Amino acid sequence: MISRSKNKITIRDIAEECGVSVQTVSRVINNRPDVSPATRQKIEAFIASSGFRPNAVARSLVSRRSHTLGVIIGGLRYISVGYTLNGINEACEKAGYTLIIKELLQIDSTDISPLIMTLVENQVEGIIYAAPDLNNNVLYVQSHLPAFCPPIIFVKSQPNPKFTTISIDNYGGACKAVEHLIANGCSHIGHIAGSLSWLEARQRKQGWEDTLRKHGLAVDEASWIEGDWSAERGMALFPQLLQRNEKLDGLFVGNDEMAMGVVRYANNAGIRIPADVAVVGFDDQKESAYFSPSLTTISHPLREMGKLATTTMISMLESDGEPSQPLQITLETNLITRESSENREYINGIRVRVS
Repeated sequence: MISRSKNKITIRDIAEECGVSVQTVSRVINNRPDVSPATRQKIEAFIASSGFRPNAVARSLVSRRSHTLGVIIGGLRYISVGYTLNGINEACEKAGYTLIIKELLQIDSTDISPLIMTLVENQVEGIIYAAPDLNNNVLYVQSHLPAFCPPIIFVKSQPNPKFTTISIDNYGGACKAVEHLIANGCSHIGHIAGSLSWLEARQRKQGWEDTLRKHGLAVDEASWIEGDWSAERGMALFPQLLQRNEKLDGLFVGNDEMAMGVVRYANNAGIRIPADVAVVGFDDQKESAYFSPSLTTISHPLREMGKLATTTMISMLESDGEPSQPLQITLETNLITRESSENREYINGIRVRVS
């Protein structure tokens, strides 16, 4: 048995211990398919017990690959951005890739060439663009990528047949939220939108509008108001919406933070949720389950979107065949029902307010 310290164990030592060639050990380390299952298991077991870690620089010199991805993000103060980045990082760690993160200091910026140049200088093999889609800035970016840009995947942006895009069905999630409110007896349903410079906010507002029209319910300027994603703004805008629409009995809020502000105001003002106004948010933040009342919301797989973007990119980079065609992937949302919209009272199918 080799008695060298873990830090000094080499591929040659592993090959000698396992009775195989150095090339076979290299194939296992680089996850090549041309190794028998029994041999692979034997080598992987020894590597795990020895604590051996392949030298990244040596690995890149041999394979002529850096095994490094770049990600461009923006708006880290927003929870949804953090969830997406967490998924990207988790998938990189699992696949043995290094991740280099560059942040847009202005999240609506269209000049990303300096960031791409920096990532290229760090020898990234692919780029995941995960900055928010604000005022169609992503469409401009897609049309003005520098010639030296590595393969790039866009997340949370509109589908583009020229690029692989992975997005959330914000429109469909909003439709589910409003359908739920209607099914629970609401007929005057308002909306507090996120900042409409964001693609996500516009898609959610459109889903709210179209679902109301589908059911023959009123949609007018008195029924909605624009927020900024913050709980403080939700708390401030809810009473303004109530003044505009005295019959308001249901409310779809563009994200959970603003919805929590709505619930906080209602609790302070003696407005009963859901008996007076049923509320549905969007995001399924962890805190939403512990609010009083707990918040009905739309769950969307942001972490999974980040993982999928990463595994899709790695699959593209490691494919031995022809370059893959761009994909347009949209991930589904789910309605999570809780106290803020449930347990409403009816008489002969008509919702009533119970004192």
